[in-house]
Amino acid sequence: MRMAAFDLTRPAMHTSCIVFASPHSGRDYPHSLLARSGLDARQIRSSEDAFVDRLFDKAPAHGAPLLAARAPRAWVDLNRAADELDPALIEGVARRGHNPRVASGLGVIPRVVAGGRAIYDGKIGLDEARQRIESCWTPYHAALQALLAESHARFGESVLVDCHSMPHEAIELAGGPGRRRPHVVLGDRFGAAASPRIMAGIEAAFTSAGLRVARNTPFAGAYVTQAYGRPSRRQHAVQVEIDRSLYMDEARIAPHAGFDAFRAQLGEVIARIAALGRPEAGQLAAE
Repeated sequence: MRMAAFDLTRPAMHTSCIVFASPHSGRDYPHSLLARSGLDARQIRSSEDAFVDRLFDKAPAHGAPLLAARAPRAWVDLNRAADELDPALIEGVARRGHNPRVASGLGVIPRVVAGGRAIYDGKIGLDEARQRIESCWTPYHAALQALLAESHARFGESVLVDCHSMPHEAIELAGGPGRRRPHVVLGDRFGAAASPRIMAGIEAAFTSAGLRVARNTPFAGAYVTQAYGRPSRRQHAVQVEIDRSLYMDEARIAPHAGFDAFRAQLGEVIARIAALGRPEAGQLAAE
């Protein structure tokens, strides 16, 4: 299935309750955005989770769907609530209670990219903001909700793996004093978005492939994990953040020489995660 807002790749045989999604890997930049922005074509991509959709594209081969955004994060942020509107960017938006994401320029329609660099010289209209949400945010989340509902109905449980990447510099202190930096940070909002069993299984999938894993620091999950993680209803959501230096040149925003090897390594992880979501794996529909 192909739409302007996202690509959905379904498995030939749907055998796992896992749903993989990549909300920040979109790279279809509208000409109107590039024309209005003071940023160049590379700078505007600095908040993008570049190539994450390619890293996880083996998911359908293991019986799990993959939903990947086409709309870029600089246009609309699919990991924000639809009402996280920034009055400093959007005309006609009233200021409400303090929201640190909106205040920093990272609302559903971002005002800045990485490093706090402004995307626009001035403001945009409220109608334009609403149109972006209607044409990109709403269909993406409708598709995600449908996939999770389908998995839950079929298997008695659904697990969303929300796939992201993080700048290498963001994890320099994540390992703590005297500890090696993690390759991957898993976020379940400190247990609120996924059961311990699911979190442990996903962590084991990464560590079995030789990757170091941290939990919830510095990234515990944002809107998606908060909105979709309901462990008491057997609906789990785990955010996955992968160190970009493992597979890409961050300055050039291009895959480096190790990209294919890391993608193959991650293929092993995907297979193990997908296996967690199969009824024969153990406790699906049994708890």
